[in-house]
This record gives sequence, structure tokens and C-alpha cells, in this order.
Amino acid sequence: MKAETFLETLGANFYTGIPDSQLKALCDCLMATFGIDPKHHVIAANEGNCAALAAGYHLATGKVPLVYMQNSGEGNIINPVASLLNEKVYAIPMIFVIGWRGEPGVHDEPQHIYQGEVTVRLLDDMGIQSFVIGRDTTEDELAGKMREFRKPLSEGKQVAFVVKKGALSFDGKVEYRNKNTMLREEIIRHIVAVSGEDPIVSTTGKASRELFEIREAGGQSHRYDFLTVGSMGHSSSIALGIALQKPEKKIWCIDGDGAVLMHMGAMAVIGANAPENFVHIVINNAAHETVGGMPTVAGKTDIVSVAKACGYKSAVSVSDFDGLDKALAFAKSNAVLSMIEVKSAIGAREDLGRPTTTAIENKFAFMSFLKSM
Repeated sequence: MKAETFLETLGANFYTGIPDSQLKALCDCLMATFGIDPKHHVIAANEGNCAALAAGYHLATGKVPLVYMQNSGEGNIINPVASLLNEKVYAIPMIFVIGWRGEPGVHDEPQHIYQGEVTVRLLDDMGIQSFVIGRDTTEDELAGKMREFRKPLSEGKQVAFVVKKGALSFDGKVEYRNKNTMLREEIIRHIVAVSGEDPIVSTTGKASRELFEIREAGGQSHRYDFLTVGSMGHSSSIALGIALQKPEKKIWCIDGDGAVLMHMGAMAVIGANAPENFVHIVINNAAHETVGGMPTVAGKTDIVSVAKACGYKSAVSVSDFDGLDKALAFAKSNAVLSMIEVKSAIGAREDLGRPTTTAIENKFAFMSFLKSM
């Protein structure tokens, strides 16, 4: 089904969400139609943020907004759905469009398997009526279900369309790029060279995949790295938990701008605890690159000033490898909570692989390494 037809049938006029590879056709269609437009389309920080933003739109206009997300974001909407949107509270209608990663019977990455199993069940538990969109769903079936959904929406309830892989298409072309020159994989290569045998916690997405392949190419052990394949936005908190228990060892966190934005409160907790052995590196390409390249607001956010306000003792932004190497050397040799924002280009190798070890194998190897320190 064409994304344009899908959106037209749902009939919303305001869209907010977190981009998802399963919904790339829909996201590209929205970007081609609206770009980032506060009146019609906003990419928010996390899915709960989206739900609250959409609620504000409804309060201001009386109209029904649309919120899109990957199914991993269902956890982030549980609180606003239950305590803000629900008909027993403010009765705010909303249409959710959810990309179904980890659909039972369809091969996917380990972080999506359980989430895929409980996707529809979570919606049922929240009292959200849902309809699954597949490749064979017809326009008439979608229109009929939307007519049926008008009643619960009029009663201040929420509905959801769960979208299977390949169910939506978009023929237009949207190019995502920035003016930065450093590639993320090469940035990570410089980090690995300086960190040596220090533990690294890397964020979800291509950063962890590139870290794994850099170790492979260099014949290095993977035991130094915890690859956070899921739970976007939480790598820095994982790294903080390790740093507080291993104060004698330098702990590095390779983070992304989308992940930092998703749970930015973690920076305040890191700054308040101020571990002197913690290096927080934010590779900022102002994009949700792993799921297609749609923009984040990090291109307009002063992450360094935020870090300093949160209590990071050292915080710098670099845009070339000379500046990066100097910042890494300082962080390595000084006992001070450090933030390094690295301005990165959008892009990765076409043949970028995925870790060949399982998440459980990664966990036990990493724990064994920490124990030996």
C-alpha cells in the first residue's frame, strides 16, 4: 500500500514520532510532504514525548493526532497512555502507527524478538484497539477499519495500526545529509586506538556494529565491549553503573545523538555523581541514521553546554580528527568526568555486518573481563 494512501485514509493533520526502519516509507513520505513543520510534523525525543506533544495538539485543536514509532517504543508510551490519554483520565483520542519489528515467524535481531511477541498484547492490555497492516491489506479494508475506529476515537480512546515489514511503500526520494566530514566508523576506530583495554559501552544501532567489525579487523578481543543492541538511550546509564563500581578503571561510552536525546535526564544523573573515570562520547550526526537517516533536533542543540550544566567537568565539541585525537588523549590521561561531542557525517559502509556473537555471549565475555580487572 502506498504511504500516501495510508496517511490520507487515516485522515490526521498532525504527525509526531520516532523514526523506524519498518516505517521508512511513511517517514520519507512525511518528510517529503512536510519536512519538519511545527504545525504538521515533529520528530520528538522519545515516544512518550510524542504522546504528550500530540495530546497538546488535541487540546489546542480538538483534532485527532497521529503518533508513529517502532514497537520498541511502546514501553515509553505506557505512562502517558495510562495516566494522561486514557478515557478515565482526560480521554484524549490518538492514532498510533507502530512498526512491527520481531514479528513472530519473521527473522529479526535479538533485541526485537520478545518485543515482537508482546506488541499486540501490550496494546490489548492498554485498552487500545489495533489492526495489523500487511502487504496484502487492501485500501478498502483499511478504510473500513478506519470507519470502525471513528467511534472509539470519538469517545476519547486510542487506536493503533501495527505495520508489518514491507506493508507500506513510497516512490519518492528523500536525501538525508549534513555538512560534517568525519565518518562514524573512523571516529570509533580512533576511540578504540586510545581506549586500549578499557571497557567500552556502545549504543544501539550502527555504532555497535562498527565497533564489532573494527575489533574483528584488528584481531582484537570483543570482551572489552558491551554492545547495547536494544534499549535505545540507556547506554550511558549502563556505563555509569559500571563506572561507579569500577572507579579504578576508565570507562568509555560511545553514544549517539538520538540516543542522548531520548533519555537526556541520564546526563544529569551522570553529572551529579561525577565519576572521574567516565568518558561520554556523543557521535552527533543529527540523524536517526540506523533507521533511515531522518533528522534529530541535535543539530540545533548545544550538547556541550547541556553537559556542563549537568556537571561534566570537561566538555568539548570537535569536528575534525586532530581535535578528536587531542580530546581523546586528554580524557584518557586525566581523572575527570568528560564529554566529547564529535560532529559526524551521515553514512555507513554498504557491507556493514552485524555481530556474530549472541547478546548472551557478549554479556558473559564482558562480565568475565570486568571481573578480571
